[in-house]
Amino acid sequence: MMPDLDEYKWIVPDFIWELDEHIDFEKLIKALPDADDLAKLLPDFDKIGESFTSLKGFFSPGSPGETAFRATDQGYDNDKQYKKVSDKEKVDQLQEELLRTQLKYQRMLERLEKENKELRKLVLQRDDKGIHQRKLKKSLIDMYSEVLDILSDYDASYNTQDHLPRVVVVGDQSAGKTSVLEMIAQARIFPRGSGEMMTRSPVKVTLSEGPHHVALFKDSSREFDLTKEEDLAALRNEIEIRMRNSVKEGCTVSTETISLSVKGPGLQRMVLVDLPGVISTVTSGMAPDTKETIFSISKAYMQNPNAIILCIQDGSVDAERSIVTDLVSQMDPQGKRTIFVLTKVDLAEKNVASPSRIQQIIEGKLFPMKALGYFAVVTGKGNSSESIESIKEYEEEFFQNSKLLKTCMLKAHQVTTKNLSLAVSDCFWKMVRESVEQQADAFKATRFNLETEWKNNYPRLRELDRNELFEKAKNEILDEVISLTQVTPKHWEEILQKTLWERVSTHVIENIYLPAAQTMNSGTFNTTVDIKLKQWTDKQLPNKAVEVAWETLQEEFSRFMTEQKGKEHDDIFDKLKQAVKEESIKRHKWNERAEDSLRVIQHNALEDRSISDKQQWDAAIHFMEETLQSRLKDTESVIEDMVGPDWKKRWLYWIGRTKEQNIRNETKNELEKLIKCNEEHAAYLANDEVTTVRKNLEARGITVDPCLIKDTWHQIYRRYFLKTALNHCNLCRRGFYYYQRHFVDSELECNDIVLFWRIQRMLAITANTLRQQLTNTEVRRLEKNVKEVLEDFAEDNEKKVKLLTGKRVQLAEDLKKVREIQEKLEAFIEALHQEK
Repeated sequence: MMPDLDEYKWIVPDFIWELDEHIDFEKLIKALPDADDLAKLLPDFDKIGESFTSLKGFFSPGSPGETAFRATDQGYDNDKQYKKVSDKEKVDQLQEELLRTQLKYQRMLERLEKENKELRKLVLQRDDKGIHQRKLKKSLIDMYSEVLDILSDYDASYNTQDHLPRVVVVGDQSAGKTSVLEMIAQARIFPRGSGEMMTRSPVKVTLSEGPHHVALFKDSSREFDLTKEEDLAALRNEIEIRMRNSVKEGCTVSTETISLSVKGPGLQRMVLVDLPGVISTVTSGMAPDTKETIFSISKAYMQNPNAIILCIQDGSVDAERSIVTDLVSQMDPQGKRTIFVLTKVDLAEKNVASPSRIQQIIEGKLFPMKALGYFAVVTGKGNSSESIESIKEYEEEFFQNSKLLKTCMLKAHQVTTKNLSLAVSDCFWKMVRESVEQQADAFKATRFNLETEWKNNYPRLRELDRNELFEKAKNEILDEVISLTQVTPKHWEEILQKTLWERVSTHVIENIYLPAAQTMNSGTFNTTVDIKLKQWTDKQLPNKAVEVAWETLQEEFSRFMTEQKGKEHDDIFDKLKQAVKEESIKRHKWNERAEDSLRVIQHNALEDRSISDKQQWDAAIHFMEETLQSRLKDTESVIEDMVGPDWKKRWLYWIGRTKEQNIRNETKNELEKLIKCNEEHAAYLANDEVTTVRKNLEARGITVDPCLIKDTWHQIYRRYFLKTALNHCNLCRRGFYYYQRHFVDSELECNDIVLFWRIQRMLAITANTLRQQLTNTEVRRLEKNVKEVLEDFAEDNEKKVKLLTGKRVQLAEDLKKVREIQEKLEAFIEALHQEK
């Protein structure tokens, strides 16, 4: 009488199929008694029937025994009343017998399910240890959950919406949604709070069968053992932390979904989404838009035409106060995918005056909504420390003694979370089988549209998604950093020397050369120069040199990063390269000890005054002439701005002078007369000289402020001094011979040439030292920083989305997602057909 189980051999352990080799079933059947022998052992049902008939006739009206029970009219009425009571008791007894029978078979069913659960656990453990030769495949529900996870990240462009089924758990706040979900998952996995909002974001829970009762997050490898209280506490804490982190500043709830997988023996396979509880009023501490946000989140999940809505209603409060039932009836007016669950039935039965009101709630007569099925459950006594096993025992005990079952207001299959989970799982898989192929066809069409668009827009480019593009850009950036090591030493030193002189030349001319040149003799000149060079080296020069080297490294690095590589240049990487460059430069710090070593080198270089050959002498003169000519040009430009255009420009370009420029020009002419009268005039005007110039100008009707006179004198004298210094340079071209003799018996003194030679040599030595620091240390440290930045960016998806943008990137991302979804859907459908 055993059914054919060939298709289900993989479920049953191998040793079951080997029983016939050890046990002779034919001998066992022959040893049993036949049907005739068994009939002899049974009672004679015909005789029993005759006895009941005679007994009935004895009590029927008109029988000989009637007079024994009817003495008077009053006795007859009492007998009639007794008979009615007896009939009522008989009905009650029959109802109790029926209930006991139902409970008896319910317990037998639970016992068989428990045995089956233990056997399946044993089989799964044997498979887990690798005893069987067959290869274990990924479970069907895990495959389906992966598809949902990918879909949740997929931007629903091209009108391909996610219509795959999942069980959406909705209800008013504190209605017991989370408790129902925990009973289905058979573990207290969610954070709890007395009256406050705990579910702040959607939580997707994938239930599947496994040998061990564990939970793990989609993005983590840690397994939480749900049989250990410390792991349960850690899991609840982790869920709460993730919820709070997902909520943006100024908000109360989040749309970001937390994905959790729960495995365990005997769990019904399905995917549930626990949503934040619907509220009627925004309380203090909540964002003003909290109510609307929760409504929009709930509607977004429920408007999926294939979503199963698990509507949770608190049985301990008035039905008229329910908010969620109106929302559910709007989303599913025909109730084709809604399952209604009444929680806290124990409190409802205790507090509600009329039990028939609970029946009306269960039958959906008090709500405008319709449903596929109605269930009543008890999820505990309100104590958060209760275990799942104690809640199940309490629930079973309550319904055994409940009037709702005894009076047939509720049917046995409508009570307990066990029956609820079985019904929800059946409904879920029915909906999956009906809709999954249609969804796969929709994504197949979307994939074709995306591939066609790519071929038309980017026919010669590979389809690289954001991560692949990042890897390509990463390699290019690292190659460009390595290019820094290929820069020649000559190039580094030329750039460093030129930039450093541009940065310090003003200080050298204004604060060292010009003050020293005002002295009367060479001894004072050299003393002044030595003191000022020493002060400059101790305080400013090394720091300036390091700044110049760091800026030079940045400029060279930027040049390599932004340099276009011809046809191979891809502007899609420009934003990423710029961000990597800025972050790497921000993190880079020059070696702190570099300044100290540089100070010693510069100090030694500036102390050396010995020019060894004529070539160095001529180079110093050339360097001095270039510097002074550049300064003279700048001074001429300043004077021209002060006095206005000369007569040539006024005639050629028809430009006139302003009133202030005329005053400046007259002042300039007066000051030039002073210099012609005294070519060895000091750098500063005396007060009486200022007064003389002012009176001379007033005599011509020009009123001048003394400050204007001094300001104009500074530029006029500066031009005169620079021209004189340039003439002196020309004279010193033949002064190397006198320099070797220390200018003995010679009127020619060229100490300024020696100063510029010292400066030039210090610049060359500093540039060489900085170049060595760059190539030996700083370039490698910068390369290390770039690698660290790239590694950080690689782990930051938000950064990649921000820096790698454009239609091409988005199209490649969509193509990758759609292909992945379609492939996983096809694999799931194939596995679904195999299981069927």
